[in-house]
Amino acid sequence: MWSIKIKKQKTSPLIPLQRGNKIKNFLGLPEENSSFEGSNIYVLPVPFEATVTYGKGTAAGPEAIIDASHQVEFYDREFRSEPAMEFGIHTLPAAEIQDTPKKTIESISKEVLSFFDKNKLLVGLGGEHSITLGLVSGINKILDRAITIVQIDAHCDLRNEYEGSIYNHACVACRLLEIGNVEKILQLGIRSISKKEIDFINNNPEQVRTWFSENVHSNSWQEEFIKEISGKNVYLTIDVDGLDPGTISATGTPEPDGLSWKETLDIIRLASKNSNVVGFDCVELAPVPGQHASDYAAAKLVYKTICLIKKSKLEIKH
Repeated sequence: MWSIKIKKQKTSPLIPLQRGNKIKNFLGLPEENSSFEGSNIYVLPVPFEATVTYGKGTAAGPEAIIDASHQVEFYDREFRSEPAMEFGIHTLPAAEIQDTPKKTIESISKEVLSFFDKNKLLVGLGGEHSITLGLVSGINKILDRAITIVQIDAHCDLRNEYEGSIYNHACVACRLLEIGNVEKILQLGIRSISKKEIDFINNNPEQVRTWFSENVHSNSWQEEFIKEISGKNVYLTIDVDGLDPGTISATGTPEPDGLSWKETLDIIRLASKNSNVVGFDCVELAPVPGQHASDYAAAKLVYKTICLIKKSKLEIKH
C-alpha cells in the first residue's frame, strides 16, 4: 500500500482553483455563477489514490474532469436551458490528503461538515472509490433521516478487507453499511464479483440489492428500484467502470458489457425524480495522457447528473 500527501490550497473558498491564467473551476464558469455564497452546487475535488490495485492514476481524475468540463456546453437540450448559469456551481479547493486512507476519509468527513448545506448539492470528484466513505460520513452527521446509497459500478466493493486494509477501494460498500444512518445499498451494473460477496448479497437482502448488468440491459429493474428509493434521502456514487469501456475506458479495471450512456442516465433520472438526492460523486477515472474521450465523458456525465438532480428538485417544489 502506498499513499500521497497533497497540501490543501491556501485560498478562500470564494476563490476558484486556478492554474496560471486559466480558471480552475468546474465548467469554467464566471464568478457571478460560481461564487461560494451564490451557488447551489458545491464541487469538491478529492485527488486521493492509495489502495488502487490494478490500473493506477485516479489521483489525476478530478483535475482531468475539471479540465475537460471546460469543453462541455452549458446548454442542456432536455431542459432547454443552461442549468449551470441558473443554479450556480462553486468549485472548492481540493480536499486535503492525509498519509493513510483512514485519516484521509476522516479528514474528508470533517471538511464536508464545515460547508455542507441541506439545501445545496454536494458533488465529489475522485480519486479512488474509498473517498465515498468520507463524503457520506460527513453528510450523515448533518441529515436527520436515513440515507439509501445508489451505486453504479462494475464491482460491488463488498469485501470486508482487501490486501490488508479495510479501507481499500474494494471495501467501500461494506464500510458504508457500517454507517449508522445508511439504510440500504442499491447496486446497478455489477459484473465482477467474488464468492464471498455473492454470499453476502444473498444472505443480507435487507442491506443490499444488486442488479447485474444483464438485469439493467433487460429493463427488469425499474419498478423495484423506484419502490426502494421513493421519498427517501439518496446518495449516488458513480464509479466510471460501471459504464461500458466503449464510453469510458480510462479506469483501473474496465469490465466488458457495462452500462450504456442511456442506461446510466435512466438510473440517475429515476433516482432524481423519485427521491431526495443529497449528494453524489464520480470516481475511479484514471486519465490517459493524450486520450481525452473518457475525461470528457466523465465531465459531461457529472454535469448531466447535476442538471437532472437540480431540475427534478425544482419540479417537485412546483
